Amino acid sequence: MSKGVLLVNLGSPDSTDPKDVKRYLGEFLMDERVIDVPYWARTLLVKGIILNTRPKKSAEAYEKIWWEEGSPLIVLSERLQSKIDDHTSVPIALAMRYGSPSIKDGLQELHDKGVDEVLLFPLYPQFAMATTETILVLAEELRKEHFPEMNFTTVPAFYNHPDYIRTLGNSIEESLQDVDYDHLLFSYHGVPERHIRKSDVTNSHCKIDGSCCQSPSPAHQFCYRHQCFETTRLTAEYLGLKPNTYSVSFQSRLGFDPWLKPYTDRTIERFGKQGMKKLAIVTPAFVSDCLETLEEIAMEGEEIFHEVGGKQFTVVPCLNDRDDWVKVLARWIDEWAHQKPVEA
Repeated sequence: MSKGVLLVNLGSPDSTDPKDVKRYLGEFLMDERVIDVPYWARTLLVKGIILNTRPKKSAEAYEKIWWEEGSPLIVLSERLQSKIDDHTSVPIALAMRYGSPSIKDGLQELHDKGVDEVLLFPLYPQFAMATTETILVLAEELRKEHFPEMNFTTVPAFYNHPDYIRTLGNSIEESLQDVDYDHLLFSYHGVPERHIRKSDVTNSHCKIDGSCCQSPSPAHQFCYRHQCFETTRLTAEYLGLKPNTYSVSFQSRLGFDPWLKPYTDRTIERFGKQGMKKLAIVTPAFVSDCLETLEEIAMEGEEIFHEVGGKQFTVVPCLNDRDDWVKVLARWIDEWAHQKPVEA
């Protein structure tokens, strides 16, 4: 058996051209685990409305954060892949769930190197049907159709892994060591509330009532909301943060259905209106900086805060290709490669 690793991130348009953005959004939003409504309704919403109105606006947003080398998310993911490759003894391939390089491309790259045992590594700390689950489902479909000789092992959600919490905590501490701030906001990507209930393996535990996430349950293995709050709790504990000096919110909602609350933009606005002057924000649902962190938070979020009287707005970068993060991932991979369990 020859082993290899496929790192998988979300993806990005190939360029800031509205045509490329439209193609990317079409693939992303037509995923049944992203917009989980019947196909006819999803087609009407995405192809009939969103793709006729949103690409130009999204392209303008991408232009604000685009690097000379290309999409920040792609560039940072490639840097991460390269550094991990330098620290491990097995081939490391990179793929995106949407856009290029595709998961099929990544598996083909490993196949061409003789790999038949693959560690699927979704680069998401918390499990969600619109992130981790959709990667695993597509990868399995591709395996059956194109790579039947391959065997997959999947890295579980690592939201509570001590190595991850330590690395996240250290990154926050380093970013804020010379910053005087009043409050630290942990902003996670939002999902519709129904996604939480759909992922509930008990079919009864998840009520999103403020207490179910604190009550032990098998549902927590796949509960994005619980895992976000647990990441925050463990990180705050690691950093020794005092109660009421930090909180959780959820960003990037789409449409009119109820999404996880409180909403990040409204939270930032509320803090400013209440007289808060110095806000720090971290985005632990992302391991690589991207449109949602560089534009939505670092630009739009700061603008909202200043409009309501806030003065200092500090954004903690994602883990990206930090050396300590690279060493953690390389160690997890080597433990798997040498038959030690990869556990969260």
